[in-house]
Amino acid sequence: MREGNEWHKREEAIDVWGYREELEEGVAIPMVQIPAGEFLMGSPPNEEGRSDDEGPKHRLTLPRFFLGQTPVTQAEWQVVAGWRKVGTDLNPERSRFKGASKPVECVGWTEAIEFCQRLSERSGKAYTLPSEAQWEYACRAGTQTPFAFGETLTTELANYDGSLGYGSFPKGKYRKQTTPVGLFPANACGLHDMHGNVWKWCLDTWHGNYFDAPTDGRPWRFARDEGRLLRGGCWKNHPAKCRSASRFYGDLDFAYYGVGFRVVCLP
Repeated sequence: MREGNEWHKREEAIDVWGYREELEEGVAIPMVQIPAGEFLMGSPPNEEGRSDDEGPKHRLTLPRFFLGQTPVTQAEWQVVAGWRKVGTDLNPERSRFKGASKPVECVGWTEAIEFCQRLSERSGKAYTLPSEAQWEYACRAGTQTPFAFGETLTTELANYDGSLGYGSFPKGKYRKQTTPVGLFPANACGLHDMHGNVWKWCLDTWHGNYFDAPTDGRPWRFARDEGRLLRGGCWKNHPAKCRSASRFYGDLDFAYYGVGFRVVCLP
């Protein structure tokens, strides 16, 4: 929050509900319930760092769902990589920046889907990647500001290139790598690392604007083979790329050390 010419961080306790999807002893994916509701998707024309593909703003109504509290970690990835494959092999040592509690990265869209399919088969639940609408709804957590934390972002709140400020707002640390998930504060939905650390894959194919987009939270899929959506920015990005409305895309096999994912479970 801003007081005069100074910015201050305000902390509030929140209550969230969910469950833990146990993978093996000591390794589980924490899932948070995201309640049903409405929101405005996209960004206003005057938002700092906005791209034309973030509009037009449009209202959506979403049913409830469960979303991973953090991006999938390397420990979680390694367990599932050892399970019976559904369609493709998974390399258990995929990541460049090693650490059991760090997000898995260098993961392509097809590999993220394989992870979800294995998890669904083993658990009996319906796991997949979030739709772009689900992702932004959960990221915003009831806000309409550029970030879930307000008008700006600091390196006390997220992992991005802190040597670059958002507009005239404060600069900070540039860590030059991923950080353990959950290191930074959660948003009002109880979700960590929605801004920065790694880009997160969504289920949708790429579309250059929101004209004729679904209004019920479903993924927007094209018959032709377009790129797939990525959200949230990563550790090496300008903070403008980490905004709630910011969008990016890559081919199915687009995998580098700034790309990970989180899972959604549909009730």
